Amino acid sequence: MASLSNSNSKGLLQSRELHEYVLETAVYPREPELLKEIRVITANHPECIMATAPEAGQLMALLLKLVSAKKTIEIGVFTGYSLLLTALTIPEDGKITAIDLNRDTYEMGLPVIKKAGIEHKINFIQSPALLALDLLLEDHANRESFDFAFVDADKVSYQKYHERLLQLVKVGGIIVYDNTRWFRTVAMPEEFVREGMKPNRHHIIEFNKFLAADTRIQISQVPLGDGITVCRRLM
Repeated sequence: MASLSNSNSKGLLQSRELHEYVLETAVYPREPELLKEIRVITANHPECIMATAPEAGQLMALLLKLVSAKKTIEIGVFTGYSLLLTALTIPEDGKITAIDLNRDTYEMGLPVIKKAGIEHKINFIQSPALLALDLLLEDHANRESFDFAFVDADKVSYQKYHERLLQLVKVGGIIVYDNTRWFRTVAMPEEFVREGMKPNRHHIIEFNKFLAADTRIQISQVPLGDGITVCRRLM
């Protein structure tokens, strides 16, 4: 098995040519120009690999439409690719609660968000996510009121986010978790994994097991980007 260090791609399509084919044939031709602008801005950030993969974003946009999402929540915003995608997809009177500790990275993409004319849909909360979620839950009007949630934040807290989101997202609503393959390391023997990748690898492996056993949701782990797990709340 190849070491992680032998690959620069976090995607699950093992052939770089096949990955490029998917992007050039099905993703980039449908990608709004404003999303491309944020993608280009993000490419200059030293941690650009944290951004939502455009092919994963395309699926998210489809899911948002399928559930007619109007009220959404996002944990982990980074430069705002998935945030802008959501804002462009939901109705004009839709609302997004966007939570991130780092406002600086959000402001990298903010000029594009303003250019798109959808800033009024976004409530950006600069806060630790667990604190923000607990505050939302204090207002009973927020419980079971969200149609869709996207999580791309600290992996150690994914299970805690999940428990809170199941109280905020309505039955039939969708929760999407990013990075659930953690750069393919979840399927690697530990000795092949770089030391810096091991802590989050452990958390993701445990979280994947937890989701698989959670009878409150229907799940599908999708091999796009760094792996996304789509959950539909059943109860």
